[in-house]
Amino acid sequence: MVTCYLGIGSNLGDRQKSIRLAIKKINALKDTKIIKVSKIIETEPIGGPGGQGKFLNAALKIKTDTSPFMLLKSLKSIEKELGRVKTVRYCPRVIDLDILFYGNRVINRKDLKVPHPKIFEREFVIKPLLEII
Repeated sequence: MVTCYLGIGSNLGDRQKSIRLAIKKINALKDTKIIKVSKIIETEPIGGPGGQGKFLNAALKIKTDTSPFMLLKSLKSIEKELGRVKTVRYCPRVIDLDILFYGNRVINRKDLKVPHPKIFEREFVIKPLLEII
């Protein structure tokens, strides 16, 4: 199994509930098990339209036998199930799930970049990630 790290965030609706449901659904994925969950932190939105609410953010450490591309597909499916609607970049969202690291793989495709390209620019990713590494 490969060790992966995921980022999770929400700034619309019942943010705590959305994060809890996403974690439950990730843990239910075939060949995937959550190992650690960071504390949830509240952060200001970065970029996107003005007037957005604050985010709740966390990080997950998982083990999986799923390929990075199938994992991404599963995460996008969970986002859709929980009500995420894609509009403009950095828009408010019910849930946001990102693959931060997938083992030691480097992937540079249009649909998936691993390690996530903006990890080190965002304290809301770094702080929860450092807690679980």
